[in-house]
Amino acid sequence: MKPAHVAETILLRGVTAGLGAMPWRRAIGAGALLGSAIGALGLRGKVARENLARAFPERPVAEREALLAENYRELGRVAAEYPHMPGIVRSAEGEVVLPVQGLAHLEAAAALGRGVILMTGHFGNFELLGAWLTRWNPVDFVVKPLSNPGAETWLADIRARSGVGNISTGGGVKRVFQALRQKRWVAMLADQDARRHGVFVPYFGIPSSTPEGPARIALASGAPIVFGWVVRQGDGRHQLTIEPPLLSRGDPRDEAAVIALTAQHTALLEAAVRHAPQAWFWLHRRWKTAPPSAVAKEE
Repeated sequence: MKPAHVAETILLRGVTAGLGAMPWRRAIGAGALLGSAIGALGLRGKVARENLARAFPERPVAEREALLAENYRELGRVAAEYPHMPGIVRSAEGEVVLPVQGLAHLEAAAALGRGVILMTGHFGNFELLGAWLTRWNPVDFVVKPLSNPGAETWLADIRARSGVGNISTGGGVKRVFQALRQKRWVAMLADQDARRHGVFVPYFGIPSSTPEGPARIALASGAPIVFGWVVRQGDGRHQLTIEPPLLSRGDPRDEAAVIALTAQHTALLEAAVRHAPQAWFWLHRRWKTAPPSAVAKEE
């Protein structure tokens, strides 16, 4: 590993060991303080403020600032929960995670016999969503490996001890289809800027470059897309919500079919973010890539 990666890994393991030694509730309290400190340092604050202004132009600046402050605190809480994840997954229902709302939607989708594509976004403790659902069916995460191999090893260990499988985005499409044929639930994220490799669908009314992979895989496999999201409640516990399945019909080579299905699951994400905007990852440059029509006008 590079010297910088070694230093980052040592710091990561040291901080998370301390958080992991605390009781869960105390750890998320410490995480909130850590998140506030990072917010005070202004980490990607400019990007987050621009995103919030685009998504909620009707809201007063003071309201958006309060939302961003809570967003930093929630990011800290989620980070603090990672070393607790294996224990949370094995905890009694209601202790940390409330009864799942809409679980019947997943069961109906699974009954189709083609596996399930479990969609979510960088929203709340999204990894807990997939890990908790292993209580009902094996779940694989499709993940992009971190650039720091030490941090990636640490995270992969957390996932493995939480009972989830791991499929790397690097050449893992064949494994995704294999998992679906085995009736596994494959968890994917598709809410970050996909640059020129994505399709443009509305997100907060803005044409947004969005990964097309989940839609193409769904259309090719016949597996339904089921959108789920998790929101922290006032007492620190999590509420998981499962939306009705999006049935995949059409040809994966049909661009219109891919765009339509991508727009559907993106609309579900937007609805979740509007419900609990403090939970989404506003620090990402979601609207970095302009649609082709906008680029043509500039030229």
